Amino acid sequence: MTALSTSHPLPPPVTVRMFSQRFSSTPLGARLARHLTIVQLHSWGVPQTATVCDAAAIVAELAANAVTHGRVPGRDFELRLSLLGQAVRIEVSDARGQRRPPGPEQVGAMPVPEGESGRGLLLVDELADRWAVLDRVPVGKTVRAELDLPGDTAAALQRRDAAAARPRPEAVAAPPRPDTAAAPPRPDAAVAPPQPTRLR
Repeated sequence: MTALSTSHPLPPPVTVRMFSQRFSSTPLGARLARHLTIVQLHSWGVPQTATVCDAAAIVAELAANAVTHGRVPGRDFELRLSLLGQAVRIEVSDARGQRRPPGPEQVGAMPVPEGESGRGLLLVDELADRWAVLDRVPVGKTVRAELDLPGDTAAALQRRDAAAARPRPEAVAAPPRPDTAAAPPRPDAAVAPPQPTRLR
């Protein structure tokens, strides 16, 4: 795991897919965020691998932190997922900027807590390939984590996107079949004379 650089940011990679949703700052909202993460990654074609499980676990921890420590009455927290060329990016934002969690440098030096609480960011630090705590505009904070896709998964998704981007040939209407075309009248065809009407 490495920290995301915030001092000299590089140009962001091209985003292939993006999903954003706000949830109520409640335990139910945190569970829904985790569930929709799995559903969304599957809809993007990411197979059920360790990447999906790790992404769901990271979202669960960050959403629980947003509900527990970042909750502002009347304000939601936001989940944003991005499928980049080689990675899945997870961002969880809340409206409380004054309670900023420790970054990866501080978490790496923290002792492992004895109880169940306090392990959330340690789990994020263990699972994510990169993560950071960022300021959120106009108010609040964002915790961003990235998971690298396995090489075969990334290559398969790139091939699928390349195939979908190829222009398809325009469909050409087929000429009507001879047996369905209207036959012209024959010049020698006899025309029946009109029948006289008898007057009574």
